Amino acid sequence: MNHPHPTERARRRGWLGLSMAALLVFAPSFALAAPSSTLLKFWNASDETNTATIDHSAWQNLLTAYLSSHPSGVNRFDYAALKASAEDRAKLADYLAHLQAHDPRAYARAEQKPYWINFYNALTVQVVVNAYPVDSIRDIHESWIPLSGPWDDIHATVASQNLTLNNIEHGILRPIWRDNRIHYAVNCASYGCPNQSPTVFTAANTEELLDASARAYVNHPRGVDFVDDDFLVISSIYDWYVEDFGGNQTSVLAHLIQYAEAGLAARLKDFAGSVDYEYDWSLNQPSYSPE
Repeated sequence: MNHPHPTERARRRGWLGLSMAALLVFAPSFALAAPSSTLLKFWNASDETNTATIDHSAWQNLLTAYLSSHPSGVNRFDYAALKASAEDRAKLADYLAHLQAHDPRAYARAEQKPYWINFYNALTVQVVVNAYPVDSIRDIHESWIPLSGPWDDIHATVASQNLTLNNIEHGILRPIWRDNRIHYAVNCASYGCPNQSPTVFTAANTEELLDASARAYVNHPRGVDFVDDDFLVISSIYDWYVEDFGGNQTSVLAHLIQYAEAGLAARLKDFAGSVDYEYDWSLNQPSYSPE
């Protein structure tokens, strides 16, 4: 999930953070814009008569082995352990080769959606593992631009088309399905990101997993966090991709209320204060401990 360079204000929790003015001084002069949802027409095809499925069991085995829950509520992926296992790195490469051997356009839309979500997540893990150790996925890039991340680098080829992570998310998943829950499914290997699902997506479970992922994120402090009754901090995802959540702060709050648990929903309905945004780009590895 490629996101722009953060310029969010420090949280008002007594942190010894930089002021907004300082952030503007120390941040790079460029600002990475959030990619727009722009359809890659090549991928806008399907065969709804095809009832075949694509096997994701290899990815499930890797998730079972290396993804774990954590008391913080943020699932952690053990990139170091996977890096140390030549056998399992080969299994990941084989799985990605398996996906690249399929032309998803030959499958029904219901099969394509989990195909692209799993592809994005597995490919992201491979990108991180290949570069590991790193503190953040944003440190991985071929571009001269620092902190630009790997999202515009070519990492795969399907149906003779070179693909970047941005292609998958912003050229295929977002414009074809127009489902804002996609943001809860694709994982950018960061602590601030919605959880990597411990269960692979399939045509049978995608809707259930998307709803569960949305609820889990909205009801976790990195998604929605009241600092006090007049100040709310929410994930920068709702700022960067506000167009996917209705286009304004009111529609974003309505979306959050939809997935919030009863107590949080009631508080959001009555909220009339100021909103700020935050995102933690630290790698979602077991050793990370947020301040």
